[in-house]
Amino acid sequence: MKDEYDDLAEAEQFAVVMSGVKRLMPRLDAIQFKMQFEEQLSNIKPDVVSVTAACEELRKSETFSKLLQITLLVGNYMNSGSRNGKAFGFSMSYLCKLRDTKSADLKQTLLHFLADVCQEQYPDIMSFPDELVHVEKASRVSAETLQKNLELMGRHIKNLEKDLETFPPPQNDSDLFVEKMSSFVTQAYEQYEKLDLMHKNMEKQYNDLGEYFVFDPRKMSVEEFFGDLNTFKNMFQQAVKDNQKRKESEEKIKRAKLAREKAEKEKEEKRKKSQILDINAEGDETGIMDGLLEALQSGAAFRRKRGPRQAANHRRAGHAVTNILAKELMQEETPSSSKAKAKSEKEEPKQEGAESLEELLEAAHSRSN
Repeated sequence: MKDEYDDLAEAEQFAVVMSGVKRLMPRLDAIQFKMQFEEQLSNIKPDVVSVTAACEELRKSETFSKLLQITLLVGNYMNSGSRNGKAFGFSMSYLCKLRDTKSADLKQTLLHFLADVCQEQYPDIMSFPDELVHVEKASRVSAETLQKNLELMGRHIKNLEKDLETFPPPQNDSDLFVEKMSSFVTQAYEQYEKLDLMHKNMEKQYNDLGEYFVFDPRKMSVEEFFGDLNTFKNMFQQAVKDNQKRKESEEKIKRAKLAREKAEKEKEEKRKKSQILDINAEGDETGIMDGLLEALQSGAAFRRKRGPRQAANHRRAGHAVTNILAKELMQEETPSSSKAKAKSEKEEPKQEGAESLEELLEAAHSRSN
């Protein structure tokens, strides 16, 4: 069909050209690998960096080491007298089991107690989650998958390098496959070597971490170890929040109780005050009755109180009585003039407030008393 190339449709022309390319499948595999190489790098490199950084953070974190010491101390105190007491250490996986041990009232767990102790007595420990920044990312890394992807990348580079060595010469001037792929293989191999060196460093860091925390890295994978650690970190932070809510609730209940007690106390004081007022009122009434009885017995209740005008009348009446007595004495001395004096006495006007002699005498007598 090559002789009829110009008369063929576009699809047939494409098939004619592709059928004439030598070693087509190796070329296509190499082109596909080149297109996906950067993506594979971006998938592998961040995982290696995260695990390496997480291992370094754990080794350098003093607050996390203090937390482990306190946890071991609390565990030995609780297990004192048993075969589990006086332990030298514990598995890192036990950190996630602290929540399973609960108090007698089932309201608090050992993790809540540990968080409360750290917050009150060792506040510097509360910052340990901030020192383990890469633990969460490392918990999502599968070391096995990482190893397989890195090995697959290395095989692809080596196979491409071998193919280029045995590749036939270019068919025409437009065939630049060998030239471009040779340049790509050189760059890809340099990046692969760097990535492989980082991966080996990551494995060494993890093995050292296993020796530091006394666990077998071959039995406990990276994903499992950092997964437990990340779970514990989240649980610890949640326990701190639960403790805060519980304290706020207890404080609210305490304030309500104090307010209720204060209201009851004020109510009781008002009640006592009202009783005292009632007793005083009863005492006043008793005093009034006693005064009335005494006044009745002494006769003072029948004595009329005189106002200012009545007192003046009584003074005038006293003067009148004095005048009358003087006149009577003079009558005894001069009996001949008694009639004239009697007449003048009759003509003398009556003093205001003195209706009769008996009344005047009574008023004078009371005045003298």
